[in-house]
Amino acid sequence: MNRDAITDLPPALGFLADAAVAKFLTRGMQSGHEKPPLVALRKASLPLPSSEARWSIGPIRELLDVAMERFEGRPTEADGWLSPRLHATLRMTRAEAADSRLWNFLAMITAPDYVVWRHKGTEIAQASRFSGPHYTQAFARLWWSAELFRNGNDYSPVEVACSVQDVLNTTMRLDVIDHRPTAFAIIRVLEELKRSTVSRLGDRVNALSSAVNAAGSTLLYDVMAPDEPVDHDALHDWIAESVGMAPVHWDRLPEGPDDGEVSEDAVNVLVPLFRQLLEEAPMRLRKKAAGSPE
Repeated sequence: MNRDAITDLPPALGFLADAAVAKFLTRGMQSGHEKPPLVALRKASLPLPSSEARWSIGPIRELLDVAMERFEGRPTEADGWLSPRLHATLRMTRAEAADSRLWNFLAMITAPDYVVWRHKGTEIAQASRFSGPHYTQAFARLWWSAELFRNGNDYSPVEVACSVQDVLNTTMRLDVIDHRPTAFAIIRVLEELKRSTVSRLGDRVNALSSAVNAAGSTLLYDVMAPDEPVDHDALHDWIAESVGMAPVHWDRLPEGPDDGEVSEDAVNVLVPLFRQLLEEAPMRLRKKAAGSPE
């Protein structure tokens, strides 16, 4: 499959059930050697409940094409660039983003070539990159990383989060990551680790994530470091602004919804604790197979 093969796309996103992905996804598609059966896939899909401009495929497809061109030969580096821009282009609530059928449609109909380009490794892109949990599926992981690690309208922490693949692969699986001060305290410790140029950064992130999650079963982070309420009206205003909005800028970060910043006081309560947890956490040295996908 090459990028020129993705033609005759529908004008808007839709829903594609998990069962349809299981039926039509082949090893040839996963390796990029077969084109997706677009006619059959479109027949199996359903339209979205509304025809709002925010569901338009064109801006998303252009964004993905730019990412593949800019990061040719280094696809893992595309995550930090694409995550905030995909989030700012595909504006929706968390409830809407929790519907896996939307991400299935993106991966199977809109941009299967991107899934292969980003996640193929040496052989194939795993099926979970086309249809899987939010921390694994190719596009859900990008949107949710921006949602979980942005600070109100500021996407710069997202770039930090995406700079270490283990944040997306491990940290995003944690239940406690929905607590914004916890997410930002993890990013703060990660920034410190990066500045200190320690070895085995990914292993340290995994150790920190495991320790924070384990401690969270007995320590109530939301009691220790209360989060500020999110301004839902501001979020819905930001979504409404998608009508007629210009494409996101390729060379500077977009602005997210101005729905409230994370409390700095709350983050400062957790950072010393997380430093201690990391110091006490055992690290497992991983042996990564050459060419394995991230």
